[in-house]
Amino acid sequence: MTHTLPTLPWAIDALEPNYLASTMEFHYKKHHQAYVDKLNAALEGTGLEDLAIEELMTRVQEVADGKRQAVINNGGGHYNHTLFWNIMGPNAGGEPTGTVAEKINEAFGSFENFKVEFANAAATQFGSGWAWLTVNTDGSLNIEKSANQDNCLMNSDRKPIMVIDVWEHAYYLEHQNKRPSWIETFYKLINWSAVETNYQNATSGKTIIEVNAAAAA
Repeated sequence: MTHTLPTLPWAIDALEPNYLASTMEFHYKKHHQAYVDKLNAALEGTGLEDLAIEELMTRVQEVADGKRQAVINNGGGHYNHTLFWNIMGPNAGGEPTGTVAEKINEAFGSFENFKVEFANAAATQFGSGWAWLTVNTDGSLNIEKSANQDNCLMNSDRKPIMVIDVWEHAYYLEHQNKRPSWIETFYKLINWSAVETNYQNATSGKTIIEVNAAAAA
């Protein structure tokens, strides 16, 4: 079994002008593909080769010491990027509706407060990493951040439903070193319908995103 680069839910130029096709060519076709390729190599001989990526993330501590960090780095790179593509879209942005909107208001007081807190988490993640909207087992929401390619599936029972990539390769062509400018643009790209679906899946015990290992040719 082998992991493969997932199909994007939109055309590679569909997010322009907010996210350039030239960035996607590098970010998706080069960076994400490299994580997939290195993950497949790291998994050889672990006994976990057949796991879908989401389950693999919950079981990385089972990997032997000599391979564990490579699986964390590259499995996280694969999973995190796939969720990132999943929660963006063309003609997106605006405000959430449904249960996610209710839970955001409960946790943060208002959507505007949420935006401030989420932007702060993304802006203050030192170096490379991610900022997340995650779900507790009781359905309440958190904002958190992680370094490198880590995510909460690796070490907790929380579930991620939205994420922003704050590695510089995610935004450098458009925004250079101005991460706050990228974060502000990101709000125009969030597909809140996809985030709502992720929330419903996470709170009902379903796979958040369907990214399965596929049989090798």
